[in-house]
Amino acid sequence: MGSTGAVRAEVLVSADDLSVAYRDRRAAPGEFAVGGVTFTLGAGEILAVVGETGSGKSTLARTVAGRAGAEAGSAGAAPAGTPGVAEITGGALTVTGVAVRGMRRRARDRLTLRVGYIAQDAGSLLSPNLTVTETIAEPIFVRDHRFDSREATDAVATLLDAVRLPLGIMDQYPYELSRGQRQRVAIARALVLDPVVLVADDPTAGVDVLSRGPIVDLLHDLRVSRGLATLLISNRITEVRRIADRVAVMQRGTFIGFGTVDEVLNDPRHRHLEELSAH
Repeated sequence: MGSTGAVRAEVLVSADDLSVAYRDRRAAPGEFAVGGVTFTLGAGEILAVVGETGSGKSTLARTVAGRAGAEAGSAGAAPAGTPGVAEITGGALTVTGVAVRGMRRRARDRLTLRVGYIAQDAGSLLSPNLTVTETIAEPIFVRDHRFDSREATDAVATLLDAVRLPLGIMDQYPYELSRGQRQRVAIARALVLDPVVLVADDPTAGVDVLSRGPIVDLLHDLRVSRGLATLLISNRITEVRRIADRVAVMQRGTFIGFGTVDEVLNDPRHRHLEELSAH
């Protein structure tokens, strides 16, 4: 499904020798979660980042999504046990033409309106106290608390159709849904502000095998229908082959491989990726 056309799309994400570190006194000087990565991502493209656990993939994802500076316990924050708050310490990162390094909180909040973010196991992070409609529409009212509720409901209905969920679940709560359905609700929520960039951190994690394929197909279709520039974090090589245009192999915070799907995944130096995919 990946596209390798010669005409390059508008660049929406650009990283140049990007380094990210966590502000923590326990961290050793010069210790980076992401150390010197360079790439671009255009509209309608999917770049997959693969690599072993702890290689920096999720930190890179949160940084691109504008969530790297989130405090513990807030939406988009790093998982428990992550050493402190991440910040860009070297190089440059631009997202939708905006420089992210040194960005103030208000500017970062504006950026997140244009970048949809699906956190690891996002479906399990949905509030148990909100219905599907309330969950998906919440970012609309965070942006504009005076937004018309009927228009918001219409937007939710449109998104449920886009992620192939029945309208009958609009008044249901997360515990009434399957894990695959909850994950689709999380995807719909990430799309509700009509972003131009989508960051998906292992979107099929914890989802049963039968539900994974449709979610991957959905990401592909959204790329086509909405022209999304998608950064996909995944170690499931079959999924990467299915929808990615290019692949970056990450190890200890750096890219040790980068290229088209065939160039990278057929390279004998990266045979270990098939072993990661099996776990």
